[in-house]
Amino acid sequence: MDKTSIFGIILGILAIGVGMVLKGVKLIALANPAAFLIIIAGTIAAVVIAFPSNEIKRVPKLFGILFKEQKLPNSGDLIRMFSDWAQLARKEGLLALEAKTSDIDDEFLRNGLSLAVDGQSADYIRDVLSEEVDAMEERHLSGAAIFSQAGTYAPTLGVLGAVLGLIAALSNMNDTNELGRAISAAFVATLLGIFTGYVLWHPFANKLKRKSKQEIRLKQMMIEGILSILEGEAPRIIEQKLSSYLPSSERKKFLGESVVNKDE
Repeated sequence: MDKTSIFGIILGILAIGVGMVLKGVKLIALANPAAFLIIIAGTIAAVVIAFPSNEIKRVPKLFGILFKEQKLPNSGDLIRMFSDWAQLARKEGLLALEAKTSDIDDEFLRNGLSLAVDGQSADYIRDVLSEEVDAMEERHLSGAAIFSQAGTYAPTLGVLGAVLGLIAALSNMNDTNELGRAISAAFVATLLGIFTGYVLWHPFANKLKRKSKQEIRLKQMMIEGILSILEGEAPRIIEQKLSSYLPSSERKKFLGESVVNKDE
């Protein structure tokens, strides 16, 4: 489970709730079914109108991605694996790597290595794998766009809810006390719209984009690793090349450990 998503939502709710209490607003004021209907149902309706059905069907899966920890191969382990493969290929030839394909869990990496073992050219392998990465990125961006648009619609619907509440409040101005309560209730929709838009939907979209970027970067590293083996580069050169995909602090640590392991 992705604990940051859960923690962020809980913290956001607590921040708004405690802030309301400190401002002297009673939490019972949020018990406004009309506001929830306008914001939640209205946002869902707007999103359903804005996107085709084949993309809307992916929403449950997108929530799964948001709340599940991303399972990606460790970059350092992946670089070491490419280094070992390169050493094996230089000694026994590319066909020696054919036995390794059955041990690879990642389908993208397995397909790429299979293309190399089958004798495909570097340009062909790069084109095929890059097209697959581009298609994956497009799918990810379309999913993030759903939440991004929801974050745009929700605050606007909040304003719409407030306007409807004010219309109802101003239609009866005989009782000033009741008028004050009605105006207060009218702005609950605005509160819900802004909260869901900027604490839920926009952050959800950003998290999907970040997870997509991490996966794309890892697959690009796989492409470079496969092509480096195909071109017969030395294991140490491959390690230095692929370590550029690591953060600077991890890169120094990885290269330092690599030198120690080689010396041993």
